[in-house]
Amino acid sequence: MIKNMIVLMALVLSAPISAETTTDAPAAPTSDAPAAPATAGEIASGVCAGCHAADGNSVIPMNPILAGQHAEYIIKQLTDFKATESAPPKRNSPVMSSMVAALSPEDMKKLGEYYAKQKHTPSQVPANDEKLLTTGKILYHGGNIEHGVPACASCHGPTGSGIPPRYPALAGQHAEYTLTQLSLFNTGDRANDNDVMHKVLIRMSGAEKRAVATYISTMR
Repeated sequence: MIKNMIVLMALVLSAPISAETTTDAPAAPTSDAPAAPATAGEIASGVCAGCHAADGNSVIPMNPILAGQHAEYIIKQLTDFKATESAPPKRNSPVMSSMVAALSPEDMKKLGEYYAKQKHTPSQVPANDEKLLTTGKILYHGGNIEHGVPACASCHGPTGSGIPPRYPALAGQHAEYTLTQLSLFNTGDRANDNDVMHKVLIRMSGAEKRAVATYISTMR
């Protein structure tokens, strides 16, 4: 009987293990189809939101509000921030140049159109200096004839809505950002748009620049 049991055990141990325990699980199906291009919203959330907010309504005074800006203007600025194989960026900003380095022309077009459609929330930074606001209002709408400074409204419109594609909307933009750009135009460190801004700003005092930037932030 013991002999019979030994033979039976030998048969069991020598039997092939079932296919269920030896066959590897089938590999997950793979696809060679290219990934779908990122949407404008995905690019805005992944690349731009940290500085400008996903909807373009930056709450950081040094970073511009993009929501509601003309698409053509945004596309041009993004293009100018990007270096090419043969030329440096037309608009100098190491931070922005690194942000746009991987963007294609189509990505820039999508972003411009996306931000143009977003509802604009104007700057909420308080501007309580009435004398400064009055000076800024006079400069924006009437200029300074004595010093040869034209009214800002002649290019950017009486309500600050701009004239695309060349002249951006200004109404409600952060005063700190606007003042920085006016200073860069004045020194020639920003020269990607046209020489008009430089010629105007070299005739304006620092106080006048601050006044008009402050007034612009309150325009609605």
